[in-house]
Amino acid sequence: MNKKTLDVSVVIPAKNEEENVAPVIEAIVSALTDKVSFEIVYVDDGSDDQTYGELQRLIAQGIEQITPVKHRYSVGQSTAIHTGVQLAQGQLIVTLDADGQNDPADIPKLIDQAMLQPFGTDFCIAGFRKNRKDTSWKRFQSKIANKVRSTLLHDGTPDTGCGLKVFPKSTFLKLPYFNHMHRFLPALVRRLGGHIVVVEVNHLDRQHGVSKYNMLGRLGVGLIDMFGVMWLQRRVKIAEVVSVNQDN
Repeated sequence: MNKKTLDVSVVIPAKNEEENVAPVIEAIVSALTDKVSFEIVYVDDGSDDQTYGELQRLIAQGIEQITPVKHRYSVGQSTAIHTGVQLAQGQLIVTLDADGQNDPADIPKLIDQAMLQPFGTDFCIAGFRKNRKDTSWKRFQSKIANKVRSTLLHDGTPDTGCGLKVFPKSTFLKLPYFNHMHRFLPALVRRLGGHIVVVEVNHLDRQHGVSKYNMLGRLGVGLIDMFGVMWLQRRVKIAEVVSVNQDN
């Protein structure tokens, strides 16, 4: 990547995270100021609390990097990410969860890895929460799910559920869009012939709010979507252009 032209859009999908808005955004600003030019595209996915009001308050206080977006009603995390990426101005996208468990202090080291990738290539820098701050039961379920997914999809990452990822906007826009696609970004990028880099990141305790996801429900849609991604993988064709004549 060319550092002189590097612009970063941090995309955050959120629903009912009013107490986490300020801490997460302030931590991002602290982590990225004087390192890269950046914006924070914060997508309020149909919240019925004061999530959007908190964004307006922070803008009024002088955090000019915020681009607030609000869905009229909730359409899910993948669609919220899709909205954010489409509206993003940066050529490099950073995603992280709104619940405060991803550590914004890790973003610069993922960006550093992105800058090592050849310009114009497809890639995904994926966070790996090696020491997760979850219950033993949730960690066990995630371990099994990650093992099954890795075995079936060969996606090159031990923790695709980590929200902290970095990839080119151009790469994301090439991916097939479907609900829950955010769970399979490394596999979908690999399907393009892209490169996956795994970076160990922190996992913080949730300070406010509650998880929006039920593990059994996640498992059900996860299996269906996994088979869909396998179907896509088997039908991809990657062309390797060895010559082109543009004189005619």
